[in-house]
Amino acid sequence: MSTTDGRPAHSFRDVPIPRPATTVDRPLIDSFGRRHTSLRISITDRCNIRCFYCMPESDAEFLPKSQLLTFEEIARLAKLMVGRCGVDDIRLTGGEPLVRRDCDRLVAMLAQAMKAPHATGLSQATGAGDLSMTTNGLLLAENDWARRLRTAGLKRLNVSIDSVDEAAFRKITRRRGVDRVIAGIDAAIAAGFDSIKLNALAIRGISESQLIGLARFASQREVTLRLIEYMPLDADRAWQRERVLTGQECLKILENQFGPITPLHREHASSPAESFRVDIEGHPLSLGIIRSVSRPFCEQCNRLRLTADGAIRNCLFARSETPLRDALRGGASDDELLDRIEAAVAEKRASHGMDTKDFRPPDRAMYAIGG
Repeated sequence: MSTTDGRPAHSFRDVPIPRPATTVDRPLIDSFGRRHTSLRISITDRCNIRCFYCMPESDAEFLPKSQLLTFEEIARLAKLMVGRCGVDDIRLTGGEPLVRRDCDRLVAMLAQAMKAPHATGLSQATGAGDLSMTTNGLLLAENDWARRLRTAGLKRLNVSIDSVDEAAFRKITRRRGVDRVIAGIDAAIAAGFDSIKLNALAIRGISESQLIGLARFASQREVTLRLIEYMPLDADRAWQRERVLTGQECLKILENQFGPITPLHREHASSPAESFRVDIEGHPLSLGIIRSVSRPFCEQCNRLRLTADGAIRNCLFARSETPLRDALRGGASDDELLDRIEAAVAEKRASHGMDTKDFRPPDRAMYAIGG
């Protein structure tokens, strides 16, 4: 049997060639040409401290377990976005991710999902992208968490710590525990992560007296310190621009104490942090400054966020989000899920708009969005 042009009816030209599941055929590029290769995944909105810049001090409302994505659902989306979209950087966040039981099992699942060899930007040697976590560190030294996470495949850790002084720590977090965080950082160092960074918010009226101690602490342990300008993401809606301690002011405080600070090249073009080096009493410190308020870096943004209840957010300050959970549970195909994700990316604005007159903070507070 032949076709009208003489070819056999079942010529190889008529048979669709299956596309490998790891082919990057749907890169996530927004209308401004930004390619999205970084995914922040919140695995819970619960937390064991109550930082005033994030959560209410009491009566916080949390999602019921049934509304959280399962580990299998998270892994499916991650594998899809790595293999088909070229995502090569996944960071787990919360809330506090370590309060979710057995999260090292999820780390192992994601480490496996990130071995898609065709994903753009992945290591040619191992086919593995960057898998990291942001944590408050309170639990890292308990139940062998630091070692368990490293063994499961976690490569890097960011530990949020705004002070190494207990009184200041308690003022910020409204809980005790800086000694537990320090023990957690030491446990992470012992576990041998590729990179450990300490994240501290820069808040006027608090941080000026804490930066010197944080810098000494980080330099002595040879970990990176990153200072992040205070952003309007608190549940109490108490943020005021006047309380932002700018990156430039932070640099001045450290320079006055320790001497010259040397600017370095950014780690990556899309990195939110400007990199510096400062010598602190014989110890070199790697310093990052994130000027999210005074010098936004939106034009280089390559990030998407997946909330704990399964919604894609194209910006930390987005006023809308794209739900995926019900589609996942309703039998949506991979391409149908990607259609939704691409639509979310297409709606991304040029910037977070914090400097515009009509700016409003997102409806969700930081703990409910994911860092």
